[in-house]
Amino acid sequence: MNYSMQGFDESALRIRDLEEKQRVLRDRLLLIGENLVETKEETNEKILEMKKDIQKLKQTLERALSFLESFSSEISNFARKEDLQILAKQAKMFQPLEFATKKDLEKLKKKE
Repeated sequence: MNYSMQGFDESALRIRDLEEKQRVLRDRLLLIGENLVETKEETNEKILEMKKDIQKLKQTLERALSFLESFSSEISNFARKEDLQILAKQAKMFQPLEFATKKDLEKLKKKE
């Protein structure tokens, strides 16, 4: 009878050990699950932030492209440097202050 009692005690001890291992594994599994959920939420938040940043970059790029298109279409309306130099030479040749006025011409006529 002693032998059977000893076998029973060993079996009970093994069962308790297995139950303890199962409890520890279950706790670890729950912890891993919670960490997984937290990591997923953090990752989703980061992805959402990145999507917002990408959208802002797209809008900025579109505005820059629009500006460049309007600038390039307007640049043809600007005068070139050579054109300005020609106009400056013509303005130097044309000195309206050195022209004679009617009064000057009448005075010259009277002197003759």
